[in-house]
Amino acid sequence: MKALRCNELGGPEKLSIEDIPVPELNTNEVLVGIKSASVNFPDVLMIQGLYQYQPPLPFTPGAEAAGIVEAIGSDVKNFKIGDKVFVMAGAGCFAEKIAVEEVRLHPIPSAMDFDVAAALSMTYGTSIFALKQRANIQAGETLLVMGASGGVGLSAVELGKAYGARVIAAVSSEEKASVCKEHGADETIIYPADGLDRDQQKEFSNTIKNLTNGLGANVVYDPVGGTYAEPAIRATAWDGRYLVIGFAAGEIPKPPLNLALLKNCQIVGVFWGAWTAMFPAENLANFNELFSLYKAKKINPRITDRFNLNNAADAIAHLGNRKAVGKVLVDV
Repeated sequence: MKALRCNELGGPEKLSIEDIPVPELNTNEVLVGIKSASVNFPDVLMIQGLYQYQPPLPFTPGAEAAGIVEAIGSDVKNFKIGDKVFVMAGAGCFAEKIAVEEVRLHPIPSAMDFDVAAALSMTYGTSIFALKQRANIQAGETLLVMGASGGVGLSAVELGKAYGARVIAAVSSEEKASVCKEHGADETIIYPADGLDRDQQKEFSNTIKNLTNGLGANVVYDPVGGTYAEPAIRATAWDGRYLVIGFAAGEIPKPPLNLALLKNCQIVGVFWGAWTAMFPAENLANFNELFSLYKAKKINPRITDRFNLNNAADAIAHLGNRKAVGKVLVDV
């Protein structure tokens, strides 16, 4: 079978398409024929050796996908051949087939196609966990979403609106701001794409405060980090929650911790992948809620870029260069 392989750590240019054996199943595993896979920022980091979870070399990147069950191990209880499923594997999805433990699969609802299923799991799974379990967001609160036009950002915009929050979307261009408005953002802020100097940080913080009548945002959802983080914390409301989602800007910020003291606010880590392993029942409940919201047309992943398996490395580069608006898919 064909697979995108990482034989040495580095950029997407070091990846290659190879023929590898179809994986043999353990008794608790399911073989899935992949139809659609989704690109996420952890894929960009993992091939460089920069992600918190690193499979041993060589490996196939790709954290999530959707497809059809082709074979099952003798101990598999909840799936049968022919079932439509989405896969949350962490790695291995940029391939024609993948073998995974059945706990890493979810059935796809009948009203959902493979593309939507592949695009939904990591972004919306992260965001519902962040906003619901970690921030306990309430109707009427203000949610600031940084990097709001990306896949994970747009999922937070949509879910924030579904939970009754007022949503401010922070992005780096007018085009991206328009996309966020289409997905329900009440206000938008445009900041420079290449980081903020001290004056720009003050301007960003003041803009947030001006849009919140001087109170600041109750919840800040930050997958960007870098020089954008500190001004966002400075514009967090009293008793606010600043959610650490990721560091797409490339730099892990080091904010002054006295800001948390002065604002009585929380700086909250969001490690959805580890949580899903520890609390599978709660994660399943979150996905059932996401399916209901999708059925009610309150959420819908925005799929803007498509690649095939042969140029999947270009898909990773496209996301890594921060060119994507919405989700990037790989057709298998």
